[in-house]
Amino acid sequence: MHNLKELKIWNKAIDLSVDVYKATASFPADERFGLTSQSRRSAVSIPSNIAEGAGRNSNKEFCNFLGIANGSSFELQTQLVISNKLSLLNDELLSDLLQQIDELQKMNYAFQNMLKNKM
Repeated sequence: MHNLKELKIWNKAIDLSVDVYKATASFPADERFGLTSQSRRSAVSIPSNIAEGAGRNSNKEFCNFLGIANGSSFELQTQLVISNKLSLLNDELLSDLLQQIDELQKMNYAFQNMLKNKM
C-alpha cells in the first residue's frame, strides 16, 4: 500500500482534473453530455485509478491500475484535440493541457517501470 497524498503523479493528476473542469466549463450546453462529460470523466479517471492502484496489495496490481490511468490520459488527449478542432478550446489552453498530459504519461511510464523492477 502506498501513501497516496505523497505520490507526485497522483497530485499532478488531481491538478489536471481541476484544469480540465475549468477548461470545459465554457463549453456550450449542447456538449454537456458529449465532450464536456467525456473529457471530465477521462480526467477524473486518471487520479482515481492511481488511487485505486495505490490501495491494492501488490505492485503488480498497482501497475495494472497505472495502465488504466494511462489509457484514460490518451482518451483525454484525444477529446481535447477534438474540442480544439471544434473551436471549443483555444490553442493556448490545449497546449497547456497536452503538456500536463504528456508529463503525466512520462511519469506513469517511469513509475510503472520502477514498480516492475521491485517485483
